[in-house]
Amino acid sequence: MSGIIRLWSAILSMTLILPTNYHALPEIERARVKWVPVPQAEKQDIRPLRIGIMNIMPLGEQYEFNLLLPLGLSVLQIEPVWIRLESHQYKTWEPGHLDDYYVSYPEATKDVPLDGLIITGAPVEHLKFEEVAYWDEFTEIAKHARAKTPNTLGICWGAFALAYLEGVNKVDFEQKLFGVYELNNLDQEHFIMGAMDDAFLSPQSRMAGMSDSDLLKARDQGKINLLAHGPQSGYSIFETTDHKVLMHQGHPEYSSDRLAYEVLRDADNNSVAPVENFDPGNPVNRWRMHRNTFFHQWLRYCYTQISLGSAD
Repeated sequence: MSGIIRLWSAILSMTLILPTNYHALPEIERARVKWVPVPQAEKQDIRPLRIGIMNIMPLGEQYEFNLLLPLGLSVLQIEPVWIRLESHQYKTWEPGHLDDYYVSYPEATKDVPLDGLIITGAPVEHLKFEEVAYWDEFTEIAKHARAKTPNTLGICWGAFALAYLEGVNKVDFEQKLFGVYELNNLDQEHFIMGAMDDAFLSPQSRMAGMSDSDLLKARDQGKINLLAHGPQSGYSIFETTDHKVLMHQGHPEYSSDRLAYEVLRDADNNSVAPVENFDPGNPVNRWRMHRNTFFHQWLRYCYTQISLGSAD
Protein backbone atom coordinates (compact mmCIF):
# COMPACT_ATOMS: atom_id res chain seq x y z
CA MET A 1 0.00 0.00 0.00
CA SER A 2 2.82 2.42 0.85
CA GLY A 3 4.23 1.90 -2.65
CA ILE A 4 0.90 2.87 -4.24
CA ILE A 5 0.64 5.97 -2.05
CA ARG A 6 4.16 6.97 -2.98
CA LEU A 7 3.39 6.47 -6.67
CA TRP A 8 0.29 8.64 -6.52
CA SER A 9 2.17 11.26 -4.51
CA ALA A 10 4.81 11.39 -7.25
CA ILE A 11 2.19 11.68 -9.99
CA LEU A 12 0.38 14.50 -8.21
CA SER A 13 3.68 16.32 -7.75
CA MET A 14 4.51 16.46 -11.45
CA THR A 15 4.91 20.13 -12.15
CA LEU A 16 7.28 22.95 -13.07
CA ILE A 17 10.11 23.83 -10.71
CA LEU A 18 10.29 27.63 -10.48
CA PRO A 19 11.67 30.32 -8.17
CA THR A 20 9.07 32.05 -6.00
CA ASN A 21 9.89 35.44 -7.51
CA TYR A 22 9.47 34.31 -11.12
CA HIS A 23 7.69 37.06 -13.04
CA ALA A 24 5.24 34.84 -14.96
CA LEU A 25 3.79 33.00 -11.95
CA PRO A 26 0.41 34.78 -12.24
CA GLU A 27 0.07 33.60 -15.87
CA ILE A 28 1.14 30.09 -14.92
CA GLU A 29 -1.42 29.92 -12.13
CA ARG A 30 -4.19 31.34 -14.33
CA ALA A 31 -3.41 28.56 -16.82
CA ARG A 32 -3.74 26.05 -13.94
CA VAL A 33 -0.23 24.77 -14.44
CA LYS A 34 1.17 23.32 -11.22
CA TRP A 35 4.48 24.62 -9.95
CA VAL A 36 6.66 24.03 -6.93
CA PRO A 37 9.35 26.29 -5.41
CA VAL A 38 12.95 25.24 -5.91
CA PRO A 39 13.65 24.49 -2.18
CA GLN A 40 10.58 22.25 -1.97
CA ALA A 41 11.53 20.39 -5.14
CA GLU A 42 14.99 19.72 -3.75
CA LYS A 43 13.41 17.91 -0.77
CA GLN A 44 11.24 15.64 -2.94
CA ASP A 45 12.33 12.16 -3.90
CA ILE A 46 11.65 12.88 -7.57
CA ARG A 47 14.20 13.15 -10.35
CA PRO A 48 12.96 15.98 -12.61
CA LEU A 49 13.74 16.34 -16.29
CA ARG A 50 16.26 19.18 -16.70
CA ILE A 51 15.22 20.92 -19.91
CA GLY A 52 17.63 23.54 -21.17
CA ILE A 53 16.04 26.47 -23.01
CA MET A 54 18.28 28.69 -25.11
CA ASN A 55 15.97 31.67 -25.41
CA ILE A 56 17.19 34.14 -28.04
CA MET A 57 13.84 35.73 -28.85
CA PRO A 58 13.44 39.52 -28.64
CA LEU A 59 11.72 40.61 -25.42
CA GLY A 60 12.59 37.15 -24.21
CA GLU A 61 11.10 37.43 -20.73
CA GLN A 62 7.67 38.03 -22.31
CA TYR A 63 8.12 34.97 -24.54
CA GLU A 64 9.05 32.47 -21.79
CA PHE A 65 5.47 31.60 -20.90
CA ASN A 66 4.86 30.30 -24.43
CA LEU A 67 7.24 27.43 -23.67
CA LEU A 68 6.50 26.97 -19.98
CA LEU A 69 2.81 26.33 -20.62
CA PRO A 70 3.16 23.22 -22.83
CA LEU A 71 6.12 21.97 -20.77
CA GLY A 72 4.10 22.41 -17.58
CA LEU A 73 1.25 20.28 -18.91
CA SER A 74 3.49 17.21 -18.94
CA VAL A 75 2.95 14.36 -16.46
CA LEU A 76 6.68 14.62 -15.76
CA GLN A 77 8.29 17.05 -13.34
CA ILE A 78 10.20 19.64 -15.34
CA GLU A 79 13.09 21.84 -14.25
CA PRO A 80 13.49 24.63 -16.85
CA VAL A 81 17.12 25.67 -17.19
CA TRP A 82 17.27 29.04 -18.95
CA ILE A 83 20.48 29.41 -20.97
CA ARG A 84 22.14 32.64 -22.06
CA LEU A 85 24.70 33.13 -24.81
CA GLU A 86 27.76 34.96 -23.54
CA SER A 87 28.44 36.43 -26.99
CA HIS A 88 24.92 37.82 -27.48
CA GLN A 89 23.66 41.25 -26.47
CA TYR A 90 20.07 41.00 -25.24
CA LYS A 91 19.21 44.60 -26.10
CA THR A 92 15.41 44.35 -25.86
CA TRP A 93 15.31 42.45 -22.57
CA GLU A 94 14.42 43.83 -19.16
CA PRO A 95 17.56 44.85 -17.23
CA GLY A 96 18.58 42.24 -14.68
CA HIS A 97 16.40 39.43 -16.02
CA LEU A 98 19.31 37.49 -17.48
CA ASP A 99 21.34 37.78 -14.29
CA ASP A 100 18.40 36.66 -12.17
CA TYR A 101 17.26 33.60 -14.11
CA TYR A 102 19.75 32.61 -16.83
CA VAL A 103 23.05 30.74 -16.78
CA SER A 104 25.67 29.99 -19.41
CA TYR A 105 25.67 26.60 -21.10
CA PRO A 106 28.85 25.49 -19.25
CA GLU A 107 27.16 26.41 -15.95
CA ALA A 108 23.99 24.56 -16.96
CA THR A 109 25.88 21.34 -17.72
CA LYS A 110 28.73 21.53 -15.19
CA ASP A 111 27.38 19.19 -12.51
CA VAL A 112 24.26 17.60 -13.97
CA PRO A 113 23.57 16.95 -17.68
CA LEU A 114 20.58 18.31 -19.52
CA ASP A 115 17.82 15.87 -20.43
CA GLY A 116 16.76 17.91 -23.45
CA LEU A 117 17.54 21.24 -25.08
CA ILE A 118 15.16 23.70 -26.78
CA ILE A 119 16.56 26.40 -29.06
CA THR A 120 14.12 29.18 -29.87
CA GLY A 121 13.76 31.44 -32.84
CA ALA A 122 15.81 34.63 -33.20
CA PRO A 123 15.42 37.83 -35.25
CA VAL A 124 18.48 37.12 -37.41
CA GLU A 125 16.87 35.30 -40.35
CA HIS A 126 18.18 37.92 -42.79
CA LEU A 127 21.80 37.18 -41.88
CA LYS A 128 24.03 34.40 -43.10
CA PHE A 129 24.69 32.04 -40.23
CA GLU A 130 28.38 32.96 -40.05
CA GLU A 131 27.42 36.64 -39.77
CA VAL A 132 25.43 36.07 -36.57
CA ALA A 133 27.47 37.49 -33.68
CA TYR A 134 27.02 34.42 -31.48
CA TRP A 135 27.38 31.79 -34.21
CA ASP A 136 30.64 30.29 -32.94
CA GLU A 137 29.26 29.89 -29.42
CA PHE A 138 26.00 28.55 -30.78
CA THR A 139 27.68 25.87 -32.89
CA GLU A 140 29.84 24.76 -29.99
CA ILE A 141 26.76 24.33 -27.78
CA ALA A 142 24.74 22.60 -30.50
CA LYS A 143 27.51 20.10 -31.19
CA HIS A 144 27.99 19.35 -27.50
CA ALA A 145 24.24 18.89 -27.00
CA ARG A 146 24.02 16.63 -30.03
CA ALA A 147 26.59 14.34 -28.45
CA LYS A 148 25.48 14.51 -24.81
CA THR A 149 21.75 15.29 -24.74
CA PRO A 150 18.92 12.89 -25.68
CA ASN A 151 17.38 15.39 -28.09
CA THR A 152 17.78 18.99 -29.22
CA LEU A 153 14.63 20.73 -30.46
CA GLY A 154 15.01 23.75 -32.73
CA ILE A 155 12.10 26.14 -33.33
CA CYS A 156 11.99 28.56 -36.30
CA TRP A 157 15.52 30.05 -36.57
CA GLY A 158 16.70 27.42 -34.12
CA ALA A 159 15.52 24.81 -36.62
CA PHE A 160 17.23 26.62 -39.52
CA ALA A 161 20.53 26.74 -37.63
CA LEU A 162 20.43 23.09 -36.61
CA ALA A 163 19.54 22.06 -40.16
CA TYR A 164 22.45 24.13 -41.47
CA LEU A 165 24.80 22.20 -39.21
CA GLU A 166 23.45 19.06 -40.88
CA GLY A 167 24.28 20.44 -44.33
CA VAL A 168 20.98 22.09 -45.35
CA ASN A 169 21.06 25.84 -46.07
CA LYS A 170 18.19 28.28 -45.62
CA VAL A 171 16.41 30.26 -48.30
CA ASP A 172 15.41 33.88 -47.63
CA PHE A 173 11.84 34.89 -48.49
CA GLU A 174 10.75 38.12 -50.18
CA GLN A 175 7.73 38.24 -47.90
CA LYS A 176 7.15 36.73 -44.51
CA LEU A 177 5.30 33.43 -44.22
CA PHE A 178 2.80 34.57 -41.64
CA GLY A 179 -0.31 32.88 -40.34
CA VAL A 180 -1.78 29.54 -39.34
CA TYR A 181 -1.39 26.73 -41.88
CA GLU A 182 -2.35 23.11 -42.21
CA LEU A 183 0.36 20.44 -42.10
CA ASN A 184 0.03 16.83 -43.17
CA ASN A 185 1.45 14.10 -40.97
CA LEU A 186 4.02 12.06 -42.93
CA ASP A 187 4.91 9.39 -40.36
CA GLN A 188 2.18 7.85 -38.23
CA GLU A 189 4.65 5.43 -36.64
CA HIS A 190 7.04 8.14 -35.40
CA PHE A 191 7.41 8.59 -31.62
CA ILE A 192 6.03 12.14 -31.86
CA MET A 193 4.01 12.20 -35.06
CA GLY A 194 2.25 8.95 -34.21
CA ALA A 195 0.29 10.77 -31.50
CA MET A 196 -0.88 13.52 -33.87
CA ASP A 197 -3.76 13.82 -36.28
CA ASP A 198 -3.32 13.07 -39.98
CA ALA A 199 -3.60 16.83 -40.56
CA PHE A 200 -3.15 19.62 -38.02
CA LEU A 201 -2.58 23.37 -37.79
CA SER A 202 0.54 25.27 -36.79
CA PRO A 203 1.51 28.95 -36.76
CA GLN A 204 4.29 30.13 -39.06
CA SER A 205 6.07 33.45 -38.60
CA ARG A 206 9.30 33.54 -40.57
CA MET A 207 11.22 35.32 -43.29
CA ALA A 208 13.24 32.26 -44.29
CA GLY A 209 13.22 28.48 -44.29
CA MET A 210 14.61 25.33 -45.78
CA SER A 211 13.38 24.65 -49.32
CA ASP A 212 11.49 21.46 -50.11
CA SER A 213 14.02 20.53 -52.79
CA ASP A 214 16.98 20.83 -50.40
CA LEU A 215 15.18 18.86 -47.71
CA LEU A 216 14.24 16.11 -50.17
CA LYS A 217 17.88 15.95 -51.26
CA ALA A 218 19.00 15.67 -47.62
CA ARG A 219 16.46 12.90 -47.07
CA ASP A 220 17.71 10.99 -50.10
CA GLN A 221 21.26 11.36 -48.74
CA GLY A 222 20.17 9.73 -45.49
CA LYS A 223 20.63 12.90 -43.40
CA ILE A 224 17.07 13.62 -42.30
CA ASN A 225 13.58 12.18 -41.91
CA LEU A 226 10.69 14.33 -43.14
CA LEU A 227 7.78 14.38 -40.69
CA ALA A 228 5.22 17.00 -41.75
CA HIS A 229 4.45 19.00 -44.89
CA GLY A 230 2.02 21.72 -45.86
CA PRO A 231 1.12 23.28 -49.24
CA GLN A 232 2.04 26.79 -48.09
CA SER A 233 4.74 26.11 -45.49
CA GLY A 234 6.52 23.15 -47.08
CA TYR A 235 8.34 20.56 -44.97
CA SER A 236 7.92 22.16 -41.56
CA ILE A 237 8.92 19.32 -39.22
CA PHE A 238 11.93 17.06 -39.74
CA GLU A 239 14.69 15.35 -37.78
CA THR A 240 18.11 13.80 -38.12
CA THR A 241 18.02 10.09 -38.88
CA ASP A 242 19.59 9.23 -35.52
CA HIS A 243 16.67 11.01 -33.76
CA LYS A 244 19.06 13.34 -31.91
CA VAL A 245 17.91 16.62 -33.46
CA LEU A 246 14.28 17.62 -34.08
CA MET A 247 13.43 20.71 -36.12
CA HIS A 248 10.13 22.60 -36.40
CA GLN A 249 10.23 25.60 -38.74
CA GLY A 250 6.97 26.96 -37.35
CA HIS A 251 6.00 28.23 -33.93
CA PRO A 252 3.90 25.47 -32.31
CA GLU A 253 4.55 27.03 -28.88
CA TYR A 254 2.84 30.35 -29.70
CA SER A 255 -0.27 31.39 -27.84
CA SER A 256 -2.96 33.15 -29.83
CA ASP A 257 -2.10 36.35 -27.94
CA ARG A 258 1.53 36.06 -29.02
CA LEU A 259 0.55 35.71 -32.67
CA ALA A 260 -1.88 38.62 -32.38
CA TYR A 261 0.91 40.74 -30.85
CA GLU A 262 3.15 40.01 -33.85
CA VAL A 263 0.38 41.01 -36.27
CA LEU A 264 0.11 44.41 -34.59
CA ARG A 265 3.90 44.76 -34.30
CA ASP A 266 4.43 44.15 -38.03
CA ALA A 267 1.40 46.10 -39.30
CA ASP A 268 3.55 48.80 -40.92
CA ASN A 269 6.27 46.49 -42.23
CA ASN A 270 6.02 46.23 -46.02
CA SER A 271 7.91 42.92 -46.07
CA VAL A 272 5.18 41.31 -43.97
CA ALA A 273 2.06 40.29 -45.87
CA PRO A 274 -1.29 40.32 -44.05
CA VAL A 275 -1.58 37.40 -41.64
CA GLU A 276 -3.40 34.40 -43.10
CA ASN A 277 -6.03 32.18 -41.46
CA PHE A 278 -5.96 34.18 -38.21
CA ASP A 279 -7.94 37.17 -36.92
CA PRO A 280 -6.03 39.23 -34.34
CA GLY A 281 -9.31 40.88 -33.35
CA ASN A 282 -10.70 37.46 -32.42
CA PRO A 283 -7.55 35.42 -31.71
CA VAL A 284 -8.92 31.89 -31.68
CA ASN A 285 -6.31 29.22 -30.98
CA ARG A 286 -6.83 26.33 -33.42
CA TRP A 287 -3.43 24.69 -32.90
CA ARG A 288 -3.50 24.08 -29.14
CA MET A 289 -3.75 20.30 -29.50
CA HIS A 290 -0.78 20.24 -31.87
CA ARG A 291 1.26 22.33 -29.42
CA ASN A 292 0.40 20.23 -26.38
CA THR A 293 0.87 16.89 -28.12
CA PHE A 294 4.10 17.91 -29.81
CA PHE A 295 5.81 18.99 -26.58
CA HIS A 296 4.31 16.16 -24.53
CA GLN A 297 5.65 13.55 -26.93
CA TRP A 298 9.03 15.29 -27.16
CA LEU A 299 9.41 15.27 -23.38
CA ARG A 300 8.30 11.65 -23.29
CA TYR A 301 10.98 10.74 -25.82
CA CYS A 302 13.68 12.53 -23.80
CA TYR A 303 12.52 10.74 -20.65
CA THR A 304 12.53 7.38 -22.43
CA GLN A 305 16.07 7.91 -23.68
CA ILE A 306 17.24 8.80 -20.17
CA SER A 307 15.48 5.75 -18.74
CA LEU A 308 17.11 3.48 -21.31
CA GLY A 309 20.50 5.04 -20.68
CA SER A 310 20.94 5.97 -24.34
CA ALA A 311 21.52 9.72 -24.08
CA ASP A 312 25.09 9.53 -25.36
